[in-house]
This record gives sequence, structure tokens and C-alpha cells, in this order.
Amino acid sequence: MEKNKELLRAEGVCKQFGGVPVLQNVDLEIEYGEVHALMGENGAGKSTLIKIITGVFTKDAGEIFIDGKHVEIHNRKDAALHGIQVIYQELSLIPALSVTENIFLGQEDTKLRVLQKKGMKERVASLIEHYGFELDPDAIVETMGMAQRQMAEILKALAFKAKLIIMDEPTSALSAAESEKLFDRINGLRDRGVGILYISHRLEEVYRLSDRLTVMRDGKIVGVLNKDEINAQTVTSMMIGHEIKQEKKVRTTDLNTDRCLEVKDLCYKTILKGANITAYGGEILGIGGLVGSGRTELIRCIYGAEKPDSGSITYNGKPIGGSVGKSIKMNIGLVPEDRRTQGFIPLLSIEKNIAIANQDRLSSSWFISGRKEAELADAAIRDYDIRPPKRSIQVGNLSGGNQQKVVLGKWLSRDLEVLLLDEPTLGVDIGVKEDIYGYMRQLARKGAIIIMVSSDLAELTYISDRILVMHEGIVFKEFPDGNATQTEVLLAASGEDIEGGVPA
Repeated sequence: MEKNKELLRAEGVCKQFGGVPVLQNVDLEIEYGEVHALMGENGAGKSTLIKIITGVFTKDAGEIFIDGKHVEIHNRKDAALHGIQVIYQELSLIPALSVTENIFLGQEDTKLRVLQKKGMKERVASLIEHYGFELDPDAIVETMGMAQRQMAEILKALAFKAKLIIMDEPTSALSAAESEKLFDRINGLRDRGVGILYISHRLEEVYRLSDRLTVMRDGKIVGVLNKDEINAQTVTSMMIGHEIKQEKKVRTTDLNTDRCLEVKDLCYKTILKGANITAYGGEILGIGGLVGSGRTELIRCIYGAEKPDSGSITYNGKPIGGSVGKSIKMNIGLVPEDRRTQGFIPLLSIEKNIAIANQDRLSSSWFISGRKEAELADAAIRDYDIRPPKRSIQVGNLSGGNQQKVVLGKWLSRDLEVLLLDEPTLGVDIGVKEDIYGYMRQLARKGAIIIMVSSDLAELTYISDRILVMHEGIVFKEFPDGNATQTEVLLAASGEDIEGGVPA
């Protein structure tokens, strides 16, 4: 593959959904041997653009050129024939199959109807050696770490002569060490002339990897930056249309001690080993800790999604956590970490997803009021700036940030007393992050209890009024005023007894 030669060019691409413009005269150019980053707020049109390039959606107008020749891409097969492969945030591998079986799934090598297992394995082994991947052709996917699964997805693309690999938020589920391995592979692919379209909300990754950056806003291209032009202030301003000023941290509001949620000696399987927390109305309580420390299990037990083995959970002195249904009736909501499988129903509309947590407000006897359902959805779309602003759109077709706004919107449409959030800004851009922080502060000012689990240390230290850090199933350290440094939180999460904060 010849480097610095045009690989793909899109000109004047347009797309509408239900009369709502999503892409407006979008131009994009990617060269061989280039890592070209694509950034923009959730809802800016990034996902729609790559789905048009890969044949998932059909463009309404515009042209696409591969190697300088006009092409029509109507489906994924067309895209593959032109050397275009995509690796989505949700990986497509079948967990119970091996690396080799996944790579050849649907394109098995047969001779006289006999599966050529040996030949397929040898081909995969040759590819692994050629690209320097740390993979075993026989390894079963469900036994592999996330980084290895990501490598297997890339190898699957390369096995069928991919010239352009589109990566959508590839590090969202990777640790720092796993991300480093991925970056090494990306640099290796660039050196071999493969074009990479890299979609991420993490500016530090984009700056480190990309040769050029295209920024989108409201379905349009607002600029293309070379590597030496990429900086936080420029990119942020281009993405959201104005500069974000980070205010000095102050407590969200005065404590409302009339509302108190208390967890005592909570044990769950081998994960929680006597966790204790107390949370009050009017505060944002942040919970940090490493993966496996028990953070997610703690808030799922509070919500009633998991049943603890022992200990107690009370709200204003009354037991809670018995079931999800009881929690909803008590105006306790949960925004889960995996929004796609636990937070919303992809095939249902915005209207129906908002209604799910509000049946008691919408029903009269056994009947749901269609008028009230529509009014509630319209209010959520308006109040939380869900885009496109059309309540009939399936939530699975929205961008990640707008999906998260739907999940939040269904809860914020209630008169919530407790809101539990697990990684609330995972995979969303800086503009949506600020929106979510604003919703959290607004709810806290109304006197509600906000408990947020986050692996993002900058987020944890920025938004939390108070921080608890978990380690090996217990609350190891508390930072009472929330003014902890990221280093202090990370050390506490690792079990280091540091100065600052108080022992739990």
C-alpha cells in the first residue's frame, strides 16, 4: 500500500432521518498510511457518517470515492469489497468461538463441503506473526482480555485485505496498559500503509495517534486540523461552538440531613466484604476504586438489582434495596454502566423508553395515557436536549451521548430522591459531560442524594462534594470535602494509606 495517497474521499454527503438533517454536505478525506481522527459532540453526526461509509445507511446525497474512483456502497459486503472494515465500540466477536472461528465466521474456507480447519488456522497464525499480534489462533474469545479481543477484531478486518479500518471508541473498555498495546498495533498498521479512521472523545489519544483531525458539529464539518494544530482549547471550541470555563469547585448545595441513605456491613458474594457508606440529600457523593473493588456491586445492591448476603441498606431509617420495583416506587433511580443492555431498550422509541420508569404517572387504572406519554417524552427531549428531537426515533439509532440523555431523562422525569450513577459519562464527549454534570448539580440542589461511581479520576475530583474510595470490597478512604488530587485517589484505590482524607 502506497502511503500518502488518497484512499477514501467523501464529498457533499447528506442524510436525514424523518425530515431531520443529520449530515449536511460533509466532506472527508483519508490517505493510505494515515491515522485520521474524527471528533465531535455526541449527535454531531460521526456515527451516521461511518455507517454511510460502511453501507449500514444509504446517503441521501453526495459521492464517495475509493482510490479516486466513484463507488456506491449499499451494504457491508460492498464496503468489504472496497477494503473498508469497521470495529465498533461493542465488539462483534462470538465469545464461545475461537479466534480462528471468529475471523472466518460466515466466510469459512471449504473444499468439497469440508471445512478446511488446518488451512484457516495456518492463515490466522501467519497473520498474527506478520502483524506482531499477541494472539493464539485456538484461544476461546471469552477467556481473553479486552485488549486481546480488540486485536482479534483488527485481525478479522486485516484477514480480508482491509485498506481502511474504522475504529469507534476503541479504548473505552481497555485499561491503560491494554490501550498502550493497541496504540502500538495502530502505529504498526500505519507504517504498513493501512488507513485508520479513529473516532474518540479522548483528546490525549487523538493528539498522540493522529496525523490529522476532522471536527464535526451539528452534522457539518467545522474544520480539519494537522497534528501541530491540535490542542484542547481549539478542539473544544470547535466541537461545542464556545469555550468551556471550568469553575472553581464549590459544594453543590447545603446538606439536606432529612434525607439519609445508609449502608452498614454490606456483604455480597466474595466482592463486598462489609462496606459502609452514608449519603445525604444535597450532595454528590463520588465513589472511586479499581475495577473489582465492589463499586458497581454496591450501588446495584442499593438499587435492588442484586441481593446482598448480609448487612443492611436503609433510606431515612426504612429498609430499601429489596427489588427494582420497590426502588422505583421510592423514587430511586439507577443509570447503569452498560447503558445499551441495561439502561434502555434499543428497538423502542425515545417516547417508550422514557415511559418505562414512569408507568405510575402515565396510567389510569390499567390503561396508559398516550397523550401523557407523548407530553412526557417531549418534555424530556426539550429539557435534556436529546437529538434528533423526535420522540418516535428508536433509541438504538441515537448517538451514545443522546442514548445516555434518554437514560437520564427517564429518571429525571420523576421526582427523584436518590439517583445512582455508574460511569455516567463513559463514551460521551466533553459537551455531553458538562450537560450531565449540570443535571446532577440541579438535582442535588433540589435536595436529592446523588451517588456516582466513576473510573475517571478527573471527573471524580471535579464533580464530587465528597469522595469515598473502595479497595477489596470495603470503603478504604474518605475525602470529606471532595478536594482530593487524582494521585491521592489512585493511591487509595490501590490500598496505599496516604496522607489526606480519613480512614473509613
